[in-house]
Formats: sequence, structure tokens, C-alpha cells
Amino acid sequence: MRLDWWKDGLQVNLHIRPAGFVLAAAYAIACWAARQLSLDQFYLPAGVRVAAVLLCPPRLWPYLLLGEYAYFAQMRYPMVEKYGLTWVILASASLMPAVMLLTRLHQKLVHATTNIWLISLAASSAIVVSLINRSLSELLWPIPPATPYFTSVARYMVGDFIGILTIAPLVLLWMRQSSDRENKPGFSTATIAGLGTMIALGLLATLVPTESSAAKTSLQLLMALPAIALTCLHGWRGAAISVPALNLVLGLTMASPSPTSFDAATFATQQIMAITGAALLVLGSRITHYYHQYRIRDFDGKNAIKLARTSHIASEMDLRERALHLRRLGDGIDMSLSEIVSWLKQQGHHTIATSLLHTSSVHSRQFREQTSMVYPTSLEHLGLYVALQAGGVREAWELTARVLRPQLGGDPCRLSVELQLATYRTLTEAVSLLLKSESGQVRVRARCGRVGHQSGIVLTVGLLDSRRSLSDATVALATERLAGRTLAYSGVVQCRRNRIRMALFETSTSSSAAAMQSSTLDQAGVAGLGSQQALT
Repeated sequence: MRLDWWKDGLQVNLHIRPAGFVLAAAYAIACWAARQLSLDQFYLPAGVRVAAVLLCPPRLWPYLLLGEYAYFAQMRYPMVEKYGLTWVILASASLMPAVMLLTRLHQKLVHATTNIWLISLAASSAIVVSLINRSLSELLWPIPPATPYFTSVARYMVGDFIGILTIAPLVLLWMRQSSDRENKPGFSTATIAGLGTMIALGLLATLVPTESSAAKTSLQLLMALPAIALTCLHGWRGAAISVPALNLVLGLTMASPSPTSFDAATFATQQIMAITGAALLVLGSRITHYYHQYRIRDFDGKNAIKLARTSHIASEMDLRERALHLRRLGDGIDMSLSEIVSWLKQQGHHTIATSLLHTSSVHSRQFREQTSMVYPTSLEHLGLYVALQAGGVREAWELTARVLRPQLGGDPCRLSVELQLATYRTLTEAVSLLLKSESGQVRVRARCGRVGHQSGIVLTVGLLDSRRSLSDATVALATERLAGRTLAYSGVVQCRRNRIRMALFETSTSSSAAAMQSSTLDQAGVAGLGSQQALT
């Protein structure tokens, strides 16, 4: 049974794609065109090779091999008599498989969140291809190259590495344009300005006389500044555009009488630019990575604030229904007691009727005060300040004999009902916290108004004695119990010496923006917010 394949043969199914031959021809033409613009120290076909392998799925790789062999056939067939058929075949057939193998080894990293793997692929491809090229030349050429082995390998490596960094980042950027929806403002303008600056500096470098090598090198190094600026401003996208442009301008402005010519001064600059380009790609990748993480955290934070606000509103609506139900019960009890009082008077029991009427009125008033503390319905019609001064909260504060008359400023009716409710709950909670945790008189202040397009209110609940400070336990409780509601309305809680200071805002902003606005409310003497003394 094991030898059946030997007798019956093997069946191989080949799926020939006509588009694959078009791909092979396009790849061969691209390599040929890139070679016309290349030198040994600036070899663009190496970038075309890596970019094609990255761009095409593995099922199309055989057609890339076909295109590679076609490209080498037209270029190296005339070299058979000089260098030998063995070298032409082996040197042409081994480069693309080596790059494919390296790409396959990096395949798991291709879809990583960062693009640092591209530097590894570029460096390993440049090293392996350069070693294969130079080693086969040493072994198979009838007369070995005159250039020392390690010198030529270094030139090939730098040329291949720069060629890969010139084309591969652009291809990778194009491949990921559908998944990368980042659209920072000013990207196009900054890109045009940066590329224009690079081209201008490159043209100036070509006009510098040959004997002024230091000035030419300085101009070439200055081309890295726009690339650095684009990377810092736009992360990976900026680096993926600026680094290839930097390498391309530098390579095309070199003096190149022949493809094998060598410019020692530019080669030193190229080595610096190769390291700089790799560093910029890594830096840009990390900038973009952390920027995306920041955006995700910022979105999650805003979503959590939105959910917390929705939860608070739903809770308030539930308390509102409960308060209305209690009020209806109170109205029913008052009506029943009124009927009883009328019946007692008809029966001649005026003393009992008067006593019952007095008792019922007292308890009815207390019942309604407690109902208003469940939900201040007067806040919806008359505003926050009326709810604080005419509801059950005022009565509860007066019974303690420790809360001074609140100092209230601004018009709270310009704020939304939701923000007024959150302010009401926060303020009553802060006063209750100080009454339970601290001794002495308590002072309450509030002022609402606008800063720019944002409305808000600032609350201060503190001890009357300015020489005292809040205990650490009180500060911890205040932060823990008050921060939730204030953060839901983009607010902050600050404990300063003898007082708790809170700020709530109408618009949905981040915590840092809320802190900045809170500082503005505290420091700026803008209209609607009153003086600094009223806030603190």
C-alpha cells in the first residue's frame, strides 16, 4: 500500500490564474524601473521585492517568483559569458525565496498593533540577500570582485536596507488605510510642507560644489528635520511618508555616472539616515500605538461618564415617582382628616376638632418636608436655590443649629434640571458629611454662571473656623462619596484646608478639561461667576 503512489503516480492540481501572469509582468517592470534609479548603495529593487511579498497573499507568490526570474533573465543573460551560467542561475533563483521565508517568519507580527517588525524584516532581508549575493560572487565568479568582501557586503546591506525603507512603509500604510481611520487635522498641509522642504534642501545640496563636501553633508542632514517633525506630529503615518521621501530625495540627488558607482561622502550620510529612518519608524509606531490607547481610554472614560449620568437620571426619576406617590398619599390623609374635623364640629366637639386640626397640620407639614427630601419637586419649577431654602433640607439644617444661611449667587434656572438635581444631591451630601464628621459651624456657598460656551456651578461647603482643617478621614470620605456624581457631570472635588470645593459643568468634557475650567472659575473674574471671595 505504501508503494501505490510509485505505481499509480501523483496527481497534481494546478490552478493557473491569468491575473498572476499580469502580476508577474508588473513586478518585473517595477523592478526594472526601480533599477534605473538605483545604485549599489541605494537599491530600490530590494524594496520592491519586500513590498510585493507583503502586498500579495502567499497563493500569488509563485507568480512573484516568475516575475523575479523574468527580471533577472533580461538583466543577467548578457552576463553569462563573463560570470558563468551557474552564478546567473543560482544568484537569480535564491533571493526571492529567501525574502519569502523571512516574511513568513515575520507573518505572525504583520497584524500586530505596532509596526516595529518592519525594521526587523528590512534588516534581516538586507543582511541575508547581501550575504547571498556577495558569497555567490566570491564562489562562482571566474575572477572574484576586487572590492573587499566585508566592504561590498556593507554597501549592499545599506543599499538594500534603504531601498526597503523607501518602498515598504508606503505599501504597509496603503494596506492599512481601511483599518486606520485616524484623520488628524492639518495632516495634508504638514505633509506637503515637509516634503517641499526636503526637496528644496535636496536641490540645494546638488548645487553645492563638489569641493564643499561639508556644506553638502549639512544640507543633507537638515533634510531629516522635516521627517522628525512629521513623525512627532502624526506618528506612524508621518514616519511612513517622510522616511521614504527622505531616502528617495537623498538617493536621487547623488552623483551617479553608473549604477555601480560609489559616493563615499553620501554613503556616510546614508548610514546616518538609515539609522535615523529606522528610529523614526519605531518612534512613529510607538507614538501612534500610545495615541490609539489614549483614544480608547478617553472613549471608555466618556462612555462611563455617560452611563453614570444616565444611571443618576434614572434613579432621580424613580425617586420623583416615589415622591409624587407620597404626596398623593399625604393629600388623601389631609382630606380624610379634614372630613373628620368637619364631622366633629357638627357634633359639637370643637375642642377635639381644633386639637386634631393643629396636630394634623404639624404632621402634614413634616410629612411634606420629608417628601421633598426624597425628591425636590419644587426644583423643577422654581430652581435649585428655592429647593434649598424652602424645602425639607432647610428645616433639617436649621434643626442642627450648625448650618449658616447659604450664600447663593447666579441664576440656577439657566442650568438643566439634571445638573441642578446632581448639585442638590452633592451639596446635601457634603453638608451631611461635615455635620457627622466635624464639629463647629458649617458655611454653604454656591454660584452658577458661564465660562465661554460652558455653564456650570461651583459649590463650597466648609467650616466657619478658618483656623481648622478637615481631618484625613473626612477628606477621604468626601473624595469617595462625592466624586462619583461630580465626575458624571465633568466636575471635580477638592478638599482645601477647612472646606470642600466642588464644581459641576453642563457640557461633557474630560476630567482634565473640567479641572481647567474649575481653575478658571476660581481665578477669573468673569461675568456670571462673581468674585474670587464668593467662590472660596
